[in-house]
Amino acid sequence: MATHPQQHIFSPSKGAEPPDWGGLLRRAVGSGTIAAAASGLAFALLARRRTGSLASAPNATSHVLWGESAGRCHEVDLRHTAAGVAIHHASTVFWATGFEWLLARRRPPHPLTAAAAVTTAAYLVDYHLVPTRLTPGFEIHLPARSMGGIYAALGAGLALAALMRRPVRH
Repeated sequence: MATHPQQHIFSPSKGAEPPDWGGLLRRAVGSGTIAAAASGLAFALLARRRTGSLASAPNATSHVLWGESAGRCHEVDLRHTAAGVAIHHASTVFWATGFEWLLARRRPPHPLTAAAAVTTAAYLVDYHLVPTRLTPGFEIHLPARSMGGIYAALGAGLALAALMRRPVRH
């Protein structure tokens, strides 16, 4: 009986280099930033329709630090808005790292497939696994039906970042 060495999903083929983890993390910062901008715009615009303020949803994200009072702040301020934007950006870069990891595999999925998988995982973790204090906070001002649009914007931002890196075919 022949034995086969256990292969890691990143096992390089003969002559191939292992993945560049520094490059993967740099790409995650780039794709995470684009995805944070897309989903941040989505939740800010949706919150403005409900509260009259673009700052309501990013401020609510700062509930991780400041508790329930963050959901009552509708004005732009350093304490809530900057913290909420930073938390959202950091969490989006976290999810983008998983996205970029999928794309770094020897047989990567299409960026749209990877984005759909990662955003589905993000939603499930954000709203079904973590304690309420660690949820994104958008739900303070937005109905559940808005979450699909926010996570779709997140996925679109991830996929767009990866597609923008592809060489142009002539």
